Amino acid sequence: MDGDRILMVLDQAAARVADVVARIDGGQLTGAREGQYGFDVAADEAACAVLLEAGLGVFSEESGPHNTERDLVVVLDPVDGSTNAARGLPWFSTSFCAVDSEGLLAALVLNLANGKAYRAVRGRGATVDGRPLAPPAEIEPRRGTGPSGQQSLGEATVGLTYIPPHHLGWRQYRVLGSIALDMCAVAEGVLDAYIDCTNEGHSTWDYLGAALVCAEAGVAMGEAWGRPLLPDDLAERRYPVVAATPQLLDEVLTQRRTFGAEDPAAIGAGETEVRH
Repeated sequence: MDGDRILMVLDQAAARVADVVARIDGGQLTGAREGQYGFDVAADEAACAVLLEAGLGVFSEESGPHNTERDLVVVLDPVDGSTNAARGLPWFSTSFCAVDSEGLLAALVLNLANGKAYRAVRGRGATVDGRPLAPPAEIEPRRGTGPSGQQSLGEATVGLTYIPPHHLGWRQYRVLGSIALDMCAVAEGVLDAYIDCTNEGHSTWDYLGAALVCAEAGVAMGEAWGRPLLPDDLAERRYPVVAATPQLLDEVLTQRRTFGAEDPAAIGAGETEVRH
């Protein structure tokens, strides 16, 4: 299945999720898992039905693995930012990333509040609503066309998940509630960087779709402790860090590593391998 065909299937699955989310009237927790809403489960069922019928495997936050022996497996977060969705805060998304033996192949991150869609195919670039996202050297710098080109943390506006124990040197920060959209905002140039400041890291379904968008847009990416963002075991957790430029990434990683080290001996330097 080529990239265009995969994106078509992902678009179909995302449309099913959007239909489910459009009918949210508040949020009823299921009680089956902490923070799981009824619409999370319904969105998962709708997306999985499309993906499995198309012959793809699925690894989903809500329902786990389905047919993961297939050549293409879609890592899926049906609703990233569920609490925002339940409260009516317009920053929540659905995220898909198709993974093959070579790494990240195709991705779609759809803002479910406004319909903005980020798409990427390995080696073919990334888009937002059909407009190419290009590295700063390839475009006239302006908001909304690609990474900002910012090189200094002291001048940067960064997105965070959780608040770190001390100030990391940014100019401004935002804690918005959907890592997939936060990372895509760096690819678009709306944010200059994103830092995972959690104690437990993020699951692959949270960030892989956005990671391919970022990679194809020329965003510099790393992991707080130098590990690959695409682990061999999709169930492993990571601490993604992305920035508009390699210079900014180095500064952000240095600051991120001032707290919460899991294994200081594992720390690598600079950008990390994404296998895309």
